[in-house]
Amino acid sequence: MAKRHFPESELIINSDGSCFHLHLKPEFLADKVVLVGDPARVDTVAAHFDAKEYEVSSREFHTITGTYKGKRITCSSHGIGCDNIDIVVNELDTLANIDYQTRKEREEHRTLTMVRIGTCGGLQPYTPTGTFIASVKSIGFDGLLNYYAGRNQVCDLHLEKAFCEHMQWDPIKGAPYVAVADQELINQIAANDMVRGYTVACGGFYGPQGRQLRADIADPLQNEKIESFEYNGLKICNFEMESSALAGLASLLGHRAMTCCMVIANRYAQKMNTEYKNQINDLVLRVLDRI
Repeated sequence: MAKRHFPESELIINSDGSCFHLHLKPEFLADKVVLVGDPARVDTVAAHFDAKEYEVSSREFHTITGTYKGKRITCSSHGIGCDNIDIVVNELDTLANIDYQTRKEREEHRTLTMVRIGTCGGLQPYTPTGTFIASVKSIGFDGLLNYYAGRNQVCDLHLEKAFCEHMQWDPIKGAPYVAVADQELINQIAANDMVRGYTVACGGFYGPQGRQLRADIADPLQNEKIESFEYNGLKICNFEMESSALAGLASLLGHRAMTCCMVIANRYAQKMNTEYKNQINDLVLRVLDRI
């Protein structure tokens, strides 16, 4: 089968040979990728590298590639939200699987391993601040994966149906999707010291996560219903804003991906830790050692 060719308007390559948003060149990318939201957290991760090869910053996208205990690793920031994950995962995939000279797919598929290190809001009594959570499956409120063919093949449709029935889901919000993280990677990274559960990836920080300030939210009981949902012995452990898009797009493109987060706010107990930046380093080291 002939490999597809991608025109300039679809695969946008900068004049220096780098991808449009991330400003990375193919040789900058390692097979193992650590993703973080905050551009400053890239420095936190890279501070543990034995050596650095490349460093690039563009908008909210900050990337450093280097080595850690003999492993070549790329750490890149993605900013906030599933829309940014759409950019990051697609552009990383082009670097791995499209020849930038010919604009054609490479003959052999290159599989990336992507682990997102993030922060989140805990939703259960057993997820207090400081808990590390591995997202086994992520319920996307953002709708991103619904724009891609094949979304049903990489989603848990039974869980989607059970969740919508439990929530009495209003279709005006758009269809939620349930993306599945790579199980082998979950076992590798989460080991036996992270809580495993479902995650809701929200399309915003306030209303979509049930926070009510001056604007009233459409469903005042949303969080209570989310907290009480259970399926196949697992509950929804946390809110964050990127895990569904990462797991879903990675599956569609043939990559391995998962998200692990540290709880910095427990919505159930209404507790918040604003000094979390010093504590997240422990999670960073666990991921670097296990990736």
